[in-house]
Parts: sequence; structure tokens; C-alpha cells
Amino acid sequence: MTQRYRTVDVPVRGGDLRVGIWDATDIAAPTLLLVHGVTASHRSWDLLAARLPGVRLVAPDLRGRGRSNAVTGPAGMTAHADDLACVLDAVGAQAVTVVGHSMGGFVACVLADQHAERVRSLVLLDGGLPLDVPAGLDADQVIAMVLGPTAERLAMEFADTDAYLGFWRRHPAFTEAWSRELEDYLAYDLVGEPPRLRAATSYATMAEDTVDLNGGAAPVQALARLRHRTLFVTVPRGLLDDEPGLYSDDRIPALLAGTPSVRHCRVDGLNHYTLVLSAPGADAVAGLIREEIAAAFRSSRPRTSTPDPTRH
Repeated sequence: MTQRYRTVDVPVRGGDLRVGIWDATDIAAPTLLLVHGVTASHRSWDLLAARLPGVRLVAPDLRGRGRSNAVTGPAGMTAHADDLACVLDAVGAQAVTVVGHSMGGFVACVLADQHAERVRSLVLLDGGLPLDVPAGLDADQVIAMVLGPTAERLAMEFADTDAYLGFWRRHPAFTEAWSRELEDYLAYDLVGEPPRLRAATSYATMAEDTVDLNGGAAPVQALARLRHRTLFVTVPRGLLDDEPGLYSDDRIPALLAGTPSVRHCRVDGLNHYTLVLSAPGADAVAGLIREEIAAAFRSSRPRTSTPDPTRH
């Protein structure tokens, strides 16, 4: 089976959201909603899409990112969750499995809380559960601690695409994971005209989101009321290919103790970026997603009727 990739624009509060769709050949294929990270775009899922040809994949550029960077109005996890509900309406999807990477995991949890009927199950990729951020930090300190150089590049300008790719080639996360797909994803991130190209992500939106996911009311409430089947996936290394990763092994038991519906899986040999932006990461995630889709359909099918696992 092969997929046809296309984009559509979906009206949301404050503008239009650009949404990437990978259509499966089978029109009855299940739908998967993919939610990217804090400074990413829907193109971060290209490698995964190539490994899930039997699934319709729907992946927006969140407000303030990619080709949705002109959307105006407040951000935060609730705003993103409401936008995702609009996306599901636009593509005609009902209850879906939602996959969120990094900040996308927090958005996915809030979507499951505030639009519970739209979510069948969750896959949280190195995000969604509380990060280890000390209390009392101001917004700039939180951003510096969590994102570091990832946030700093949003204020930088680049003479051309090669200069931007050169910036990322020096990044420790991709020393052994450079690929054509990664270059395509990074090139899509650029807006403006040479010699003043810049990353598409709005710094103000990123800052608002980073503060909200680290202690905002909606993410805290969503986790306290989490009732959907959830797989939490972590990796041993962080944004700079450093150890430990965002979720150290010694914190995970305490995180899971308060969320009995969450199962944990660690994928070795990867960092926060390469979990989705490398072939080995996409291989691992695709396998986990196939298992999750099958399990979610089995657990949700009626006992008194013949199930149809291809419905979405």
C-alpha cells in the first residue's frame, strides 16, 4: 500500500491551520492524529509516515509554527487541543489514536481530557508527563532550562537554507542521524527571504506554551483525570544528546504511580529528537503504534457485535 501526501488549511480561532495528510490507499483505514513538538512542524513525521502505509495520518502545524505561524490569539495547551478538535472535524475523524512528541504529548493529554470522545488512546513520545523543572522559575528561566539552544535559534537569521542546515549539522543530536528527510524537514521550517531567513516558530507562542506545559492548570488537570489507554515512551538522552534524557529512569516510577492507565516503554540508543527524526526512531515508534492501534480497537470493540477494526 502507498500513501498520497497532501495539505489542507483548516479554519481555527485566529486563522487557518496548515494540516499535512498522508492518505492510505484503503479509504476505510484507521486515522492517526500526530502532534509535533514545541518548535517543530508536521514535517517532523515524514519518516514515520513512510512506515505506516496502512494508516491515514493527520498532522497539523500547530498555531505559531510552520505554515500556521500567522494564526493569532492566545496559545497554550487548551488552545491547541481546541484546534485539534477542529482538525478532526475537518477530516471527518471521530475517535482516534493520538501520538504526541515532546510538547505534543501535553497537547494530546489535554485533548483527551477536554474532548474525551475524540480520543481512543494516546501515545506520548518523550513528553506529556511533568518535566523535572524546579518551582519558582520565571518564563525565561524555564525556557532556557528546558529548551536551551532550541529557543535561541528562533531569534537568529540565516543567509540561505545551507546556512540553516549547517547550524543543525553542528547540533550534537544529529551527529549520527543526518538524512535527506531531516534536511527536508529543516528546510520547511524556514520563512522570509535570503539573506534574512528565520525559523517559522513564533518565539512568543513558544514561550507561552513552554510556561503552560510546565505547571499550567490544563495539563495538571488532564493528567489527574487521565482515563484513556496511554503508552508513554522515553529515550535515554535529551535535546543535546546528553544523559539523562528529559525523563530520567529514577523519576519514572514516581510519575507512573499517579497515572495507573499509563504504560511505559523505553527505547534505547536514541535522543529526544532522533526518536522521531531518524530511521531507527521511526522504526521503533511505528512498531509501537501498530501494536497500540490493534490493542485500542480490541479493547473498545462491542462485546455483542462483530468488530470492524478498520473503522475510524
